[in-house]
Amino acid sequence: MLKSKKNHPYAKPFLKWAGGKRGLIEQLFKKFPTEFNNYHEPFLGGGAIFFELYSRGMLAGKKAYLADINTELINAYTVVKNNPDALITELTVYKNNHNKDFYYQTRALDRSNDFKSLSELDRATRFIYLNKTCFNGLYRVNQKGYFNTPIGSYQNPNIADKEVILNASKALQNAIICNQSFDKTINSAKQGDFIYLDPPYYPLTKTASFTAYDKNAFLEDKQTQLFDMFKKLHQKKCIVMKSNSDTQFVKDLYQKYTIDFVQANRFINSKSSGRSKINEILIKGII
Repeated sequence: MLKSKKNHPYAKPFLKWAGGKRGLIEQLFKKFPTEFNNYHEPFLGGGAIFFELYSRGMLAGKKAYLADINTELINAYTVVKNNPDALITELTVYKNNHNKDFYYQTRALDRSNDFKSLSELDRATRFIYLNKTCFNGLYRVNQKGYFNTPIGSYQNPNIADKEVILNASKALQNAIICNQSFDKTINSAKQGDFIYLDPPYYPLTKTASFTAYDKNAFLEDKQTQLFDMFKKLHQKKCIVMKSNSDTQFVKDLYQKYTIDFVQANRFINSKSSGRSKINEILIKGII
């Protein structure tokens, strides 16, 4: 079993997630504060930053406020926190049944009128199973809100990862998990708290197709709304940092703040020439 630097199990994301920060951990943590009060992450996604903070002992004695607008994602976190053993049992059943037909039958469940009547455990099992077996772990929904990512070509997907789920559950025990939009963060954040913002990135080009992980695109209006919250959090004397794409729109928006850069491995397009290191920005509002 992996151990963290504080001699307790090393926790890491139990989901794949587009734009996840596991590959940027060392670069980001060199720029993150070492002292702060509570922690807030309103665009939770895969939760790589939260799990790393926990594993390094940086959240000891602190509250972690974890939120996302994605209802199924937050339900999965809640079940991992409260009912990991039953979840592992159900995922094992899904693993044993996994094939192309089973995948598409499971994917189609959200088209049914009975979907909302499924238990939290059943919905979480479905969500994690699809995440582990769909193409690139990509969470994508159509305009009706139906999950529509095709099956991936994995030989032996790790659907029921017992150790990862149990370690994640331990990490989440002192976390406050909420299904809400990012703007609610202003209500819980206090002076000296650290808020990390990792929204859907502003598209690098006008033709970029994946601009949000929910059905609502996160373009100029929401980016500006997030900027307004960033300013208010900074005025409250919070430590607030935000990741985003290296675009002129974002840099102009945050021109009065410190803008730093990290290098990320990103898939710019399907061609091998589009797979390379690109700059991402880290905007810092420090007390």
